[in-house]
Amino acid sequence: MIIKKTNYTYLSLTTILLLLLTSGSAQTKIKLGLLKYGGGGDWYANPTSLPNLARFCNQELKTQLDTEYGVVETGSPDLFNYPFIHMTGHGNVFFTVQEALNLRNYLIAGGFLHISDNYGMDPYIRRELKKVFPELELVELPNTHSIYHQKFEFKNGLPKIHEHDNKPSQGFGLIYNGRLVVFYDYECDLGDGWEDPEVHKDSEETRLKALRMGANIIQYVFTNPAN
Repeated sequence: MIIKKTNYTYLSLTTILLLLLTSGSAQTKIKLGLLKYGGGGDWYANPTSLPNLARFCNQELKTQLDTEYGVVETGSPDLFNYPFIHMTGHGNVFFTVQEALNLRNYLIAGGFLHISDNYGMDPYIRRELKKVFPELELVELPNTHSIYHQKFEFKNGLPKIHEHDNKPSQGFGLIYNGRLVVFYDYECDLGDGWEDPEVHKDSEETRLKALRMGANIIQYVFTNPAN
């Protein structure tokens, strides 16, 4: 799937994705994207996460997601080929000026970024998101936000998957012109929960919570192009 970037008033990426996902054609499978960023952090962590999430969504949401994901660099025009981008890691994150602008334009155009702190990313991603949207602040989404109430109900908000610093899990968002463009799970680690069972030895109940929350994010993004 190639979406040509001409200006930022064209049909939103999520609208295009919704049309393709509901077409029922094997020719229209959409890849989820994994963000490759600079700074030394392990952007490649959790290699089984996105394939497992795609399989779960295809089973539970009847989506047409490709179970192979694409790797895309922050400054690449190929970013616009992925209506949903996942980002994870443990350490430093760094965006150049050009990369921050490209990511901003992508999100304004209708793209969506999900960030899963794999432990240790928090101070760096908060700093770098300020380069992307200096005018915005990360806000904690209330438990009543619809991202927690899609096919699966999470009345208490973001589930707790891994302990990290024994703090409660929190779901933060960047909201641009009324649209949620970034969802950031902190002290939760959804990406770990999506991995193959033998990787972290999580219980089936814990993995299911993580996959269900991931499916909620996918469903929210794919069916709320205007959010």
